[in-house]
Amino acid sequence: MSDRAILFLISVAIEIGALAAAGWLLATKQAGSVDGLFLFLTCLLVAFSFGLYLVFVIRKAMEPSAAPAAQTAKAPATAAAQTKAAALTQS
Repeated sequence: MSDRAILFLISVAIEIGALAAAGWLLATKQAGSVDGLFLFLTCLLVAFSFGLYLVFVIRKAMEPSAAPAAQTAKAPATAAAQTKAAALTQS
C-alpha cells in the first residue's frame, strides 16, 4: 500500500474520531461548561483541518495524470536519436 493511501486512511480515522468526540460532548451535555466548550471547539478544529486535507487529496487524485506529457517528452528524444543514427550511417 502506498504512503498516500496510508495517510488517507489515517486522516479518515482521525476525522471520524474527532467528529465522534464532538458528538459525544454534545450528547452528554459536557459542551455546556467552559472546559467542555473548548474541548468541543478543539475537536471541530481538528475535524475541519483533516477534512481540508482529505478534500485536497481527493481533488489531487481526481486530476488527470501527467502520462501524456511524459509521452510527448519522449518523442523529441527519439527523433534526436534517429537523426544522430542517420548522421552516423551517412559518414
